[in-house]
Amino acid sequence: MSMTTTARRAPMEMEAAMKDRATMKAVAVRPGRSNSVHLASLPKPEAADIPNGRGVLVQVLRVGVDGTDKEINAAEYGAAPPGYDYLVIGHESFGRVVEVGPNVTEFAPGDYVVATVRRPGMSIYDAIGTYDMTTDDVYFERGINLLHGFLTEYYVEDPEYLAKVPQALKEVGVLLEPTTVVVKGIAQAYEIQRRLRVWRPRRAAVLGAGTIGLLATMALRLRGLEVTTFARTPKPNKNASLIESLGARYEITQEVSLLEGAGTHGPFDLIFEASGHSPLAFEAMQALAKNGVLVLSSVTGGDKSVEVPADRINLDFVLGNKVMVGTVNANREYFEMGVRDLAQQEAANPGWLRQLMTHPVKGLENYATLFEHLTNGKGAIKVYCEVADL
Repeated sequence: MSMTTTARRAPMEMEAAMKDRATMKAVAVRPGRSNSVHLASLPKPEAADIPNGRGVLVQVLRVGVDGTDKEINAAEYGAAPPGYDYLVIGHESFGRVVEVGPNVTEFAPGDYVVATVRRPGMSIYDAIGTYDMTTDDVYFERGINLLHGFLTEYYVEDPEYLAKVPQALKEVGVLLEPTTVVVKGIAQAYEIQRRLRVWRPRRAAVLGAGTIGLLATMALRLRGLEVTTFARTPKPNKNASLIESLGARYEITQEVSLLEGAGTHGPFDLIFEASGHSPLAFEAMQALAKNGVLVLSSVTGGDKSVEVPADRINLDFVLGNKVMVGTVNANREYFEMGVRDLAQQEAANPGWLRQLMTHPVKGLENYATLFEHLTNGKGAIKVYCEVADL
């Protein structure tokens, strides 16, 4: 039985197996009902819940929250697991192994770990471990769609979906999941441009200076690129200072547009879009150098429309061998890559990552404060729940 099958086990079977267990707290929403976030109670899992002695029981230490959690609570998307009328949210996990099954050799009690989010479906891509590239219409994501998330006290998982985090990174380990979105996008850009035989990007732009924009600036600087990050907030501000401390450039979009910036600092070989403002994607297409790659990471709803010079963009993309690719979610390969980036950053610039950890909230019962920080937290970069002590 696969982990996916286990995760979707019939609710009556699961209920019978867990009815006599101790319970634990969790933060959940009722999908389809706006502002339904509440404190729920779940049976505590056990390592034996995963078949074949392959269970890893993890104590949750910290969980980051972001726009996805806010949008699920606003009933924009998300679905409860079969048999439940609520969904435990939280997909940015960080925890400590407390028990392993008899056939687990990859992890031991005391290890720090982060769990991936997507779980396999039925496509060929799921079967070969690239479940983040599934072609299924129905997908399974912990804390987002059809599977409970990590804003709880414990979870159990198969080793396939866990990445080990060094003890030296325990203070910032909750940043790993958002980092994987970044490193996946950059890795995909390099992978695509292998078609050129020689691709040596020198100049990059990052659109947006939130959590993803900061991590993208970091990752691109680690790879030796000259980076210009575009954001709306005037200086001085903390995000601008963090960006400039990496040796990157911070441009205020009300003063310098992306196209103007491309004329001065570009054109850009790689553009990483993390603004959450979809019209910028079309402007970025025009700021891209020949043989350049535009990486889109914003998940946007709504129905914005803009008028664009479609013929010119199309012509430049065709004649300039340009590429546009999206990045969202990640499999374990990118989690391991993200660990390496975080470790390299911590070694090169100690303390920089900890400055992103701006808004801690202690205790699951204070979930309302988490959402208040997400909505109104002044200077918020990473809002996270301290579920248990490190």
